[in-house]
Amino acid sequence: MAEENYGPTGQFIDVNGTRVHAHVEGQGPDLILIHGASGSTREFTFRFIDQLKDRYRVIAFDRPGLGWTQRPGNHGGAFNSRAESPQEQAVLLKAAADKLDVRDPIILGHSYGGAVALAWVLKYPNHASALVPVSAASNPWPGGLGPLYGVNSSSIGGVTVVPLITAFAPKNRVEGVVDTIFAPQPTPSGYVNYIGIGLTLRRETLRANAQQVNSLRPHVVGMSKQYKDINIPVEIVHGDADDIVPLDIHSRPLATQIPDANLTILPGIGHMPHHVAEDAVIAAIDRAATRAGLR
Repeated sequence: MAEENYGPTGQFIDVNGTRVHAHVEGQGPDLILIHGASGSTREFTFRFIDQLKDRYRVIAFDRPGLGWTQRPGNHGGAFNSRAESPQEQAVLLKAAADKLDVRDPIILGHSYGGAVALAWVLKYPNHASALVPVSAASNPWPGGLGPLYGVNSSSIGGVTVVPLITAFAPKNRVEGVVDTIFAPQPTPSGYVNYIGIGLTLRRETLRANAQQVNSLRPHVVGMSKQYKDINIPVEIVHGDADDIVPLDIHSRPLATQIPDANLTILPGIGHMPHHVAEDAVIAAIDRAATRAGLR
């Protein structure tokens, strides 16, 4: 039902047998958008792209296993417990971008998507013209993520627990989780109905998301040692009321790790500034474009 009600909004690109979903709109310098955990291109088509397409060619990708992008052939299945690393995701999406003739893009990554964006510019240092991490997971954090991520990402949990969650998760519980992600701001009107939460609750998607999030920390540990090598304009945006990906653990250090990075701190804003503080995020994109000589 979710797939019938929330179909693809863009086009499919074949990358060595893996289907990648891309939503492309607008004209101008290329701007790539990479969504976070549990998300899809709908995270940006809700209303964000409409504010950018007058001056950028915006390319929003579904990450592997989420939205309408497939997982590569060596992933997937109920018993699989191996996640696509940020680097593997960057390789897949970069190949799809090449097929769209993307040139010198600005790359914006939100939350987990920020880790993929960072992996992208580290692996392909001459490809992107600028980087905009928004509430990005960029540095190692203390402690774990809670037992549910571990269970859902395991082979046994993927077979037993994930089907129970997808079958019996009550709507009010799901909406409560969304409210927590937006806190302290309210969830925008119409967001829950538009975003297609049922897509996230598909079994394979729930497994993929849990595996990717649960395995992220070692990758950002390794990447954080390379941030000093990033030599393109970087505009970081983060709310100081973000309890999901805390500012002091992630973006404050990131701003010192990347030479000449600019950090914009949004007072009182939580984890979703591209929905609740759009002007600040768009201003960061425009600054990145100017610094990169694209505007």
